[in-house]
Amino acid sequence: MTTFGQRRPSRANVRRGLLAAAALAASLLVAPSPAAQAATTLLSQGKPATASSTENGGTVATAAVDGNPTTRWSSQWSDPQWLRVDLGTSATISQVVLQWESAYAKSFQIQVSADGNAWTSIYSTTTGPGGTQTLNVSGTGRYVRMYGTQRANGYGYSLFEFQVYGDNGSTPPTSGYVLANPQVTGVTPSTYNPPHAYFHEFQANCAFSHDKPDDPIVFPGLAGASHMHTFMGNRTTNAASTISSLQAGTSTCTAPDDKSGYWMPTMYNGNTVVTPVGPQVIYYKTGVNDYTSVRPFPVGLRFVVGSPTATADQFMYGSVEGWECGESYHNADFPSYCPTNSQVNVRYQAPSCWNGLYLDTPDHKSHMAYPVNLVCPASHPIALPMLEFKMAFPVNGDMSQVRLSSGRGYSFHYDFFNAWDPATQAALVNHCIVGGLQCNARGYDETQPGRGAALGTNYRLPA
Repeated sequence: MTTFGQRRPSRANVRRGLLAAAALAASLLVAPSPAAQAATTLLSQGKPATASSTENGGTVATAAVDGNPTTRWSSQWSDPQWLRVDLGTSATISQVVLQWESAYAKSFQIQVSADGNAWTSIYSTTTGPGGTQTLNVSGTGRYVRMYGTQRANGYGYSLFEFQVYGDNGSTPPTSGYVLANPQVTGVTPSTYNPPHAYFHEFQANCAFSHDKPDDPIVFPGLAGASHMHTFMGNRTTNAASTISSLQAGTSTCTAPDDKSGYWMPTMYNGNTVVTPVGPQVIYYKTGVNDYTSVRPFPVGLRFVVGSPTATADQFMYGSVEGWECGESYHNADFPSYCPTNSQVNVRYQAPSCWNGLYLDTPDHKSHMAYPVNLVCPASHPIALPMLEFKMAFPVNGDMSQVRLSSGRGYSFHYDFFNAWDPATQAALVNHCIVGGLQCNARGYDETQPGRGAALGTNYRLPA
């Protein structure tokens, strides 16, 4: 319902700003008790959702329960409005997490219902702050809704995610879930404001290894089931890859003990494959303000960043500058022309907050989340390194025939399967990210030579 003279700020620009700020800006390990496991079960994701209204066809109710932080529900610009999710069966509700867009509720209730008609309030406020709200509640019902009675501004109500946690009495699902061992619980997202450090990063410089129509995360064990991927890092990555096979492999990365698998859709110019030349830059950064809270990736963690079915706006959510070449920036799709002797580049950032429970989930995303206002959400409280792919493809001139194996430029995405030697990764994370340095692949900051390097001249841990 945008009218002339009432122009809303771009969500993509707002999000890119937060991600850029994040780029500049080891706790209790226990096995969870059965009760704690039940309390952290996400019940709402992918369930049917309805709303009192929608702002437009792109902001439907189900977008708030799809686990995708780039999509959102938004209502018409009036009071009251509501969003409800059908959990499918009665459940004991213990927590609700609301991830608001800039259009949020000042006054609202969280309500539960057995039949979708009679509602009981389990939370109420008239001073809602917006942002991410984690509400510890107590109630029982099949249906849960946010009932908004006063908007914070002239727009409607808008939620990136509406997450309901609790126990529905069923056995937790196992298909597609890979349990962390040990699981990490009892962590609170850090709000500590550490001393300013302009950089807190190191590089993994990994060259092209091979192209293959495989994806061991999305299509494990199914050779040829995927679109073509360009693989970097581990030379053995294929459909049958496991953590054991990756650890037994070798790597194209400058640090040979980074045996992780990194892959992305293959680029074509017409029918000719465009292969990245030389080591590509994969940054390991902080995505949160408290860079001292960042931990190494757990062995075997894997996830997908972006989506081959993303829209242009969804692609720009995780992008730093979009596709770029020459003086052309902020492109969701490939520029129409790139100057001679230039190349087309893309930088794409990954979510960096982990729920501590799973190394993988059925959608390969739900165990990870982006920080909100530079702090990890309560549902994903553990800060891990933020990966940023910085890929350069040697193609220029007329770009009209340039495409990805997954589609247009905004279908760019990438996969990560962690197979670092744990001690090597920990040394780099602690020295460079936690230590507030701008490191190369050896863990050395040339501007602060007195701080030394994390690795030896052979890019391995000193003996």
